[in-house]
Amino acid sequence: MCGIYFSNYLFSESKIKKKLDQIANRGPDFQGILIKDPNCFGHNRLAIIDLDKRSNQPMQFDQYTIVFNGEIYNYLDVKKELESRGVHFNTTSDTEVLLKGYAFWGEKVLDRINGMFAFAIYNEKEDQVFVARDRLGVKPLYYRWKEGTLELCSQLGPLETNGTLDVKAINAYLKTGYIPSPMSIYTDIKKLQSGTFAVFDLTNKSKTLSIYWDLEKVAPRNIPYQQAKEELKELLEDAVKIRLQADVPYGCFLSGGIDSALVSSLASKILEKPLNTFTVGFENKAYDESQVAQQFSDILKTKHKTTICKEKDLLALIDDFFKVYDEPFSDSSAIPSLLLNKVTKSHATVVLSGDGGDESFFGYNHFKWIKKVKLFFYIPYFVRYPLSFLIPFQWIGKRGASIKNIFRMKKLSVFIRGVFYGFDSILIKDDHRTDSYERHLSFAKNPLQKAADLNIKLWLENDSNVKVDRASMAYSVEVRSPFLDYRIVEFARKLPIDFRFQGLKRKRILRDILADFIPEKIFDQPKKGFAIPLAQWIRKELKEEISFYMTKEMLAKIPNLNIDKIKRMLILHMTKNVDYSKYIWRVYILSKWIHLEKINK
Repeated sequence: MCGIYFSNYLFSESKIKKKLDQIANRGPDFQGILIKDPNCFGHNRLAIIDLDKRSNQPMQFDQYTIVFNGEIYNYLDVKKELESRGVHFNTTSDTEVLLKGYAFWGEKVLDRINGMFAFAIYNEKEDQVFVARDRLGVKPLYYRWKEGTLELCSQLGPLETNGTLDVKAINAYLKTGYIPSPMSIYTDIKKLQSGTFAVFDLTNKSKTLSIYWDLEKVAPRNIPYQQAKEELKELLEDAVKIRLQADVPYGCFLSGGIDSALVSSLASKILEKPLNTFTVGFENKAYDESQVAQQFSDILKTKHKTTICKEKDLLALIDDFFKVYDEPFSDSSAIPSLLLNKVTKSHATVVLSGDGGDESFFGYNHFKWIKKVKLFFYIPYFVRYPLSFLIPFQWIGKRGASIKNIFRMKKLSVFIRGVFYGFDSILIKDDHRTDSYERHLSFAKNPLQKAADLNIKLWLENDSNVKVDRASMAYSVEVRSPFLDYRIVEFARKLPIDFRFQGLKRKRILRDILADFIPEKIFDQPKKGFAIPLAQWIRKELKEEISFYMTKEMLAKIPNLNIDKIKRMLILHMTKNVDYSKYIWRVYILSKWIHLEKINK
């Protein structure tokens, strides 16, 4: 796990070092800089496999030079295949396997590797840079390309920019709370999307983008349930096993949820010694799952570490939050994620997590609502629409207005889209559709699978993965998730819907696998989530700061923001028993980010 940098604009070594120092936490073990006029390569290394200096980067072979962030989990298998074809190796690192694999197969190496990665390989003979990102977008990659000049990095901060804010990106952020790839907050910087590679021809000043992996090609499969359970369990066990390869201390995050419990169960089965597991608990019992996690640990006989944090511990991390997330990002669970990684670092450098299970196996609440709302769409639109005016929906209660709006939607896909993009443009003055993810709604026929596809290609890549990457890298921790193994994602998508969501039972097949390790009565407890008391903080602890960043003067710096609307929300939140914390936090983050960006320029 590392931070990478490349540019064909000839910066001085001191300039490159200054850029790399901005992301030093991504790789504190070694900083490598290579200048081959006019190309500059930079790498901050977090040493995980082959700790010897021979595996430091930038790494060179023949006409190729690589800077690589991530892990290739099946590198030993790829290495064995290359050796059978006469390729020799000088290290035991996955970096050398990736580099020589590319030299041997070219872009087709992507079909052979299983991992989380973002890398750039410069071909000196062709004067081309090959850049790729892993299938699920676990590792980030930003780039700036203008008239043959390329600069790329693991994070936004070190890149040169014209400083012009992208209004389309801000619109997307105000709808979702994050900036979806390929956009960034700046007009001249882009993100490489998941499952994509790019070739930058520096001589001809051309760029080509190609998708090498997508969900569209993964077709459903008819399979008996018991066979599916056995095959999935075997796949998960292998996904866990290959993620336990490390030459540094490792363990598992263990919450009160099914996914982390299953990963920890499989890891405990594989290891011949007790597994290290880590949990953050909260004084506020509304958010605390530490007791359930302890029950899991007792059953699995892990070496468990629970850290109970106080609200002051979380509040103290807000300044760090703005430093770590160098692009506007409003998922408030990032703050406890920072704390979890902070306390884990003293015990482990590599940690397995349960991230990704909810997306493929229908774990989120919105899957439940899509299943219920689907019933309304059996009523023809020409009947539903008039009924929306005739039925007194206010009698239903607080959900009446939402049901009324559903009656006026032509297709269920409009509702699914609203789950991810918002059902209205409540914070925006002039709404212009800017998303590039509509095609993912057409991949599947079943509405639950449509939502899962959008969950994976939009939310997972741009929210969950960003949260985990930045929070872990802030403290030089590498987080690996077996559920983000592309084989698991593909296998899940092939399964019949009721294998994953039967009746009211979400994640059915995962529950049945976990029951082989932990009694269902233990793991079938209400999930509390990884949240913070935002509504209270806005009214009390953060009231003064939020008021400062939400003055009309400050808000006027945000393009296309409906200032009057958010100001009314803030007043109502402070004075009435209503909760607009999601929207207030979203705007506060953006307003403060713009303010800090202006100061730091």
